[in-house]
Amino acid sequence: MTSLVDVTTLAHVLRRAAQTEILPRFRRLGSDDIRAKSEATDLVTEADERAEHMIKAEVARLWPEALFIGEESVAADPSLLTKLVDVDLAIIVDPVDGTFNFAAGIPAFGVMASVVSKGETVAGIIFDPMGDDWVLAERGSGAWLRRPDGETLRLKVAPSVPLDELVGMAATGFLPKEKRAEIMGNLAKVRYTTCYRCAAHEYRTLAGGYVHYLMYNKLMPWDHLAGSLISAESGAYVRRFDGSPYLPHHLDGGLLVAVDKDTWELLRREVFTL
Repeated sequence: MTSLVDVTTLAHVLRRAAQTEILPRFRRLGSDDIRAKSEATDLVTEADERAEHMIKAEVARLWPEALFIGEESVAADPSLLTKLVDVDLAIIVDPVDGTFNFAAGIPAFGVMASVVSKGETVAGIIFDPMGDDWVLAERGSGAWLRRPDGETLRLKVAPSVPLDELVGMAATGFLPKEKRAEIMGNLAKVRYTTCYRCAAHEYRTLAGGYVHYLMYNKLMPWDHLAGSLISAESGAYVRRFDGSPYLPHHLDGGLLVAVDKDTWELLRREVFTL
């Protein structure tokens, strides 16, 4: 499927925002440049706000018909999310995914964008400012690593392995308290689990064939639409905890991504018993 938005053009918009608004502020933020939102670990920085402002302006210029949804825009107007059910065209942006890492000076953050048309995610982009490359996908066209010089590499998930050899990432901090201890105990059944606190790099790692699963309970479209499409296009099985497809307007129901359906079902039965 060809996106209604030129993905290469949008990818370069993200890169310009990173180069002009994000990287110059990395490890140079003052105390007044960082604020907490819902809790102490939920941060927004001047880089988030400046990058989103720049991307929004470029989207309005290039695709004036598109609804723009950014993480910081929704913080100001939550009603924007209700428009994702049947909008003709929307561009959803996370200006700095991994803001906690960015604010702490940890070089694990990214810029993400997805394109939604009539309730379906049709394109996704994850830009790594530190590596200066993109992982991107259009529905039905595979997932690709693309470098600024145009070199491309098709991505494919890792082969399946037994339960006790699985390596993956799980964002356990947003699990219900009454289930968290059980799930974390169940994770002893796999070989290794971690969390980067950055969905952008977690999705890139899975699509690149380095881990076997990802788990999230909190679903916001800017965090997961691009990565879930990229994962699916690299061969992964992507479903909410109840087995239903993940759609752009979903804000709950959890998300489990695995290298194939059998691994998904194994993890759902043995580990993520929500």
